[in-house]
Amino acid sequence: MRRPSRRRPTGPRRATFAAVALILGGGGLMVGNVYASATEPDRNQGVDQNQGVGRSQGAGKDGGRAQGGEQNGPAAADYADITGVRPEGNGPREEADASRGSFTSSCGVNANGLFNSDNVIVAPGVGNGAHHFHDYVGNQANNAFASDETLANGDTSCADKGDRSTYYWPVLRLRDGTRERDADAPGGGTEGNTGRIVTPEQVTLTFGGNPRGKVTAMPRFLRIITGDAKAFVNGPANANASWSCTGFEDRRLKDKYPLCPAGSKVVRTFRFQSCWDGRNIDSANHRTHVAFAGADGSCPDGFRAIPRLVQRIVYDVAAPSLADGGRTSPLFAVDSFPEQLHKPVTDHGDFINVFDDRLMREMVDCINSGRQCGSGRDQKPSHTPVPPRETRPPAEPEAATSPTATKSPAEPAPATAKPSRTASASPSPARTAPARTPSASPASPRATSATSAPPRTVSATPAPARTASADASQDVGGSRDSGGSGGDVGDPTQAPSPSGNGASGGTGPGPSGSTGSAQTEPQTVQGDLAETGTRLWPAAAGAALVIAGFLLLHRIRRAAR
Repeated sequence: MRRPSRRRPTGPRRATFAAVALILGGGGLMVGNVYASATEPDRNQGVDQNQGVGRSQGAGKDGGRAQGGEQNGPAAADYADITGVRPEGNGPREEADASRGSFTSSCGVNANGLFNSDNVIVAPGVGNGAHHFHDYVGNQANNAFASDETLANGDTSCADKGDRSTYYWPVLRLRDGTRERDADAPGGGTEGNTGRIVTPEQVTLTFGGNPRGKVTAMPRFLRIITGDAKAFVNGPANANASWSCTGFEDRRLKDKYPLCPAGSKVVRTFRFQSCWDGRNIDSANHRTHVAFAGADGSCPDGFRAIPRLVQRIVYDVAAPSLADGGRTSPLFAVDSFPEQLHKPVTDHGDFINVFDDRLMREMVDCINSGRQCGSGRDQKPSHTPVPPRETRPPAEPEAATSPTATKSPAEPAPATAKPSRTASASPSPARTAPARTPSASPASPRATSATSAPPRTVSATPAPARTASADASQDVGGSRDSGGSGGDVGDPTQAPSPSGNGASGGTGPGPSGSTGSAQTEPQTVQGDLAETGTRLWPAAAGAALVIAGFLLLHRIRRAAR
């Protein structure tokens, strides 16, 4: 009996099979890549955050103890005696049309203890998107799920209710073994952020002018970030926070915490970008829609001057006793990602403009007319701060196609703190925030993914390159920030060497324990968030396969007619 022969597929059938395979394969590639990207924070060594990173190498459940401090930092070499730091020079010369006024908003010191480990700018819709706790002043509705509408209708701690802006930064903690209520919570102790949260003694929020001309109003809901939470791993190009002491504010540190003399208090300062592209309230890497002014105060081509925000935060904390690892007087440090080891170079600040139109017009008029205005204009600092100069960084390299992390060099020798003072210093009672239990769920039942965040105008192309030459300042401690976000996102490809808990990579320490000259306010467009799109190329390839499959099917149907 003759065996029935199997029909071989015809050319059209084979083409149909190929088209279906392309569609199914491309669709699977798209779904798999999008799912992997969406769940990446959870896959990344088990830590939940908007493209956050996992626990640093060697950090145990409690972060691990090491020589009187935490295994994940800080270390004695992270501190420097402020009296040994070189004073800075004068700022840029003011021209005849300079805007010499200032507007200061009084918004309190977060005495009510509003904290969370979200970051609505860089991780909208992602709970614990920062992996460290933030202090908030101003808008009281800020969390990962807050839309522009939420912020516009939120309460504010500011004296002038026309300022519903949100101002936030990582909390400062005394590493004294205190168990805050977040000791076992994400963003807190489970990620190495331990110790007593310190409430600032004073917070000053001042908007200043431009030495070359008038300023224009900020657009409502403008987002600005300064500094980088990943600077220790990614390098110091975007690091921009500075540390000093009252009475010594013409001396600034970027990669060291200050050891202040008796009677002087710790000062932490964030200087924000003061040039805007005139179009966008945000950009893909949260940086290119704004820029720092040049050494002479000029903005890059295509940018316009806006009021320049300076956040000045004062803490009444004693100088730590370095000789005994902080046992006599505890070390202090900012919250950070676990692998960043609480280095001062990782400090960063965030701002969303929610001034109403009336108050913004009042601010601009005040600054341009040379007056001092605002609800906080009568705030008197313990010592008059020295106005810093704003400089433009060198021209930026083109963004790489994949994020790279630079190895941090070996840690400089420990700062030359005065042993007689630090070894025997007795801890003064620091003002601390009331312990609060971090909320595990958002305040309102909003969508829980980044895609649910309200749409914002985002720059699709990088802002014009800055071409003016940089003016080297006497800023101590160079530091390259993580490039992409406000610092709270990114997947470093390389963890820092655990040996020595080295400080960030600037030049070697000078005789005072400070590092060599660096640009004051650098900004690059490289970094994790700036290059997030490169991680989605498999989805793009899948889409191309799906399209090719449908085109092939279409041609087969036409040929069959």
